[in-house]
Amino acid sequence: MSVHYFSPVLNPQALVEHPQLEPEVKRAILASWASDRYAVRSQPRLRKPPDLPQPVPVQDVLSALARLDRMDGSA
Repeated sequence: MSVHYFSPVLNPQALVEHPQLEPEVKRAILASWASDRYAVRSQPRLRKPPDLPQPVPVQDVLSALARLDRMDGSA
């Protein structure tokens, strides 16, 4: 799933704030980004999904998921 179709999203928080994506789509993208398959080999705390221009801390992705849950009222 690529977010480039919708808009260039540069980080997990920007994805949460994206006005044109449904919460379910945001959640699916963030869950994908949190996956170990995108772990940076020499730095396992980082994720480098192909959708992002640079690696991000996995904690940022998990925080964005938690924020989305709070916004959606499904925590």
